[in-house]
Amino acid sequence: MPKIRKAVFPVAGMGTRFLPATKANPKEMMPVVDKPLIQYAVEEAIAAGITEMIFITGRHKRAIEDHFDKAYEIENELEARGKNETLEMLRSILPKNIHCIYIRQSEALGLGHAILCARPAVGNDPFAVLLADDLLVGDEPIMRQLGKVYEENGCSILAVQNVEPEDTLNYGIVKCGPGMNGLHPITGIVEKPAPENAPSRLGVVGRYILTPKIFEHLERVQPGAGGEIQLTDGIASLLREERALAYEFHGTRYDCGSKIGYLKATIALALQHPEVGREFAAYLDARCSGHTSV
Repeated sequence: MPKIRKAVFPVAGMGTRFLPATKANPKEMMPVVDKPLIQYAVEEAIAAGITEMIFITGRHKRAIEDHFDKAYEIENELEARGKNETLEMLRSILPKNIHCIYIRQSEALGLGHAILCARPAVGNDPFAVLLADDLLVGDEPIMRQLGKVYEENGCSILAVQNVEPEDTLNYGIVKCGPGMNGLHPITGIVEKPAPENAPSRLGVVGRYILTPKIFEHLERVQPGAGGEIQLTDGIASLLREERALAYEFHGTRYDCGSKIGYLKATIALALQHPEVGREFAAYLDARCSGHTSV
C-alpha cells in the first residue's frame, strides 16, 4: 500500500465553547503549555511521515497560516540577541520538507463539507484527517499507528475508543464485527445515538485515514440539520462499497473542545514538560497538601 503523505486539518470552526478567548483568536491556536493545539496535530502528522499539510480554514483563521510561516522580524531579533536555542526552536516548527496548503471553507457546512473542500489538493490519494480539538498522546504517535494499520490493510481506518454509555450522544458510534488486537471490521456507523440505540460503545475520535472514494460518497450525502454534510454519513455510504476498520489506538485522548478536557491536557503535558515539569509537580504536591496559598 502507498504510504500516507497528505493530511487534512479542518480548522474552520468557530470555537464558541471557549468564548471570549476565541473571539479574535482561532481555537486551534489555544496553547497547551507552550504550543498551540494545531502544532501538536501537525507534529503528529509529521511523525507519521506525512509531508503535505492541507488546512481547511475560515474567516479569522489567519493566525494559523502565520504560525507556520517564516517570522522574519522575530528571527532577526533573536539572532541579533544571540538567542540561538530559541531561534532554532522557532525555525523547527515546520521542517523544510513539509508543504502547507490553505483552502478556504466559505460556509461552515459540517465536517463532511470541510473534507470535500480538500478534494482538489488530495486528488486520488489516500489521506489522513486530524482534528486539532482532539489532542492524542501515545508512546508511538497515534497517526503513525493508524498509518501502519493502513499499510497492512489498504482500507479506511477510524480511530476509536471505548466511551461511557451515557456519552454515546457525543460521538459517532461504530457497529463492528468480531475483531482482534483492537482492530474491528466496521459494519455500520451512527452519528450521536442515544445510549439505548447505540450499536456499541466504540466512539470515533478525531483521527482518520480515508481512501479517495470518500469524496464521491460525500458528494451524494443529503445535508442534515443546518444544511451540514456529516462525515459520518459519508462513511456509512462508503461502507456499502469498501470495507473500513475501527482501530483502538494505544494512547490517551484529551477532548480539548471542552474546557475540562483542555484543562486536563494542560496539566498532563505540563507535568511532562522538560523545562517546567518538575517545578509544576512540586507546586501541585504542595497545593494538594495545603502547604501553599498561591
